[in-house]
Amino acid sequence: MRVPHVLAHARVPAGLLAALLISLGVAPLVGPAAPGAAHAAGGPALSAEDGWQDEVERAVADAVSAELPGSGAPGVAWAVVEGDEVVTGASGVIRAGGSDPVTADSPFVLGSISKSITAVAVLQLQEAGRLDLDDELGEHLPAFRGTTAGSVTLRELLSHTSGWSTAQGNASHAYAEGEEDELARRVAALADVDPAHAPGKWEYSNTNYQLLGRVVEVAGAESFEDYVTEHVLDPLEMSDSFVSDGRVHPEMVTGHRPWFWTKRPMPSDRPTQRLTAPQGGVVASARDVARYLQVLMNGRDDVLSAEDKALMMRSAGPASPYYGLGWVVDRDTVWHTGTSPGVETQATMVPARRRGVVVLVNAGSGTGFAETTRLREAVTAAGLGREYVGPGRRWGQQVLFVSLVLLPLGYLVSMAWAWRHREQLRRKRRQGFSGRFSLWFPLLTTGVAAWVMLVLVPGLYGSPIRNILLFSPDLGLLLVSGAATGVAWAALRLLLAQVGRPAPATAGP
Repeated sequence: MRVPHVLAHARVPAGLLAALLISLGVAPLVGPAAPGAAHAAGGPALSAEDGWQDEVERAVADAVSAELPGSGAPGVAWAVVEGDEVVTGASGVIRAGGSDPVTADSPFVLGSISKSITAVAVLQLQEAGRLDLDDELGEHLPAFRGTTAGSVTLRELLSHTSGWSTAQGNASHAYAEGEEDELARRVAALADVDPAHAPGKWEYSNTNYQLLGRVVEVAGAESFEDYVTEHVLDPLEMSDSFVSDGRVHPEMVTGHRPWFWTKRPMPSDRPTQRLTAPQGGVVASARDVARYLQVLMNGRDDVLSAEDKALMMRSAGPASPYYGLGWVVDRDTVWHTGTSPGVETQATMVPARRRGVVVLVNAGSGTGFAETTRLREAVTAAGLGREYVGPGRRWGQQVLFVSLVLLPLGYLVSMAWAWRHREQLRRKRRQGFSGRFSLWFPLLTTGVAAWVMLVLVPGLYGSPIRNILLFSPDLGLLLVSGAATGVAWAALRLLLAQVGRPAPATAGP
């Protein structure tokens, strides 16, 4: 019997799934499909006595062999856990064109999987008596006292029910300079901004976790980087993991962004972003994330109490039925994806089975072509012992992408045509209202189209065009070039019609 994919049961609202992706800087057209697009056939859980490690290793190897080439990704690392056992593997290279292999110990930027680590830090501080989840933000950050945002509780921030919007979380800012105080400066600037709506409505926003990161710094009396290292990474012996610190780390895998049916590597000397650490800037290997998932599912009091671990992995309340504290919650499954420029990640747990899977890919997903979605989901399904049935061909996105490729070319051809027939355009000046309308109307329509492509549609998905250019430079370039060449074509027609004296004629094109 076919059942919805374990990563996203059909009951999960489509808007929630889309928001998880677009909140990291890309719209659904830019990034991978929502996990609900795939399906799997469920099967019985494998136990250690069943020799599950060998079974998983074969299944994942088959999934990687089938899906890695089509994804365009240079490499992938993965790990599967059940109880205290772990199986790891990797395939491909750290950088396209290179020879250094990806391993289970290669560090990847985790993206929004990092949010759960921030949630662990907040819960630890509650257990230490330094805060309470029902405290208002203003109690810990004085700059917010007396403001609308200051009355939001820490629990509402953790569960994305604070009122901060996706667009606010993705707003470009000038604080990512690698300085030690950039998180504090960013949060101080937010004190002058009101949330988009009143608390009690679920909307995914990176702003929530930026604020929580600063709360950790204040309540923990040390930097976010130092707190997480000392209280989470070191106790869990995550030796290949660290918190983004504004410095270059040569040991990290190279991210690869989509570039017209292929992938293009990012600069190897790109520093990590300290500002994004609480929302998506923890760096870790597949083996280390596996250890983290094991601890979250072990039912014991250690780095966090068993009670608070369970709290993270269940619905945060009626306003957040499918999100806990740092994790998406879907019946018996808990998961989160992560998207950073050139890197995509996925972590999934079935706590009742103590089975978990992590997949780290050093490439961003293309639009319709060279997508990483099938790779991540196929490996996850294999790790959970389930048959993977993919989302099928992405015809809609493929047609859209090809159309965007052809659009500026069509405008360039039209510009050449206008130049060649400029005399006919000049004659339109003698044709009264209809002639002038035919000259000015294209400028109006292409101007509106440019606004839709560059402002309206990205805004509806909470992702400014500069973020699209960062995560999917090929798509961003096509949007900009399509908008620019359209306006240029209409302006050229108008200019050619106004320059020079029209020849005697009564008809025009």
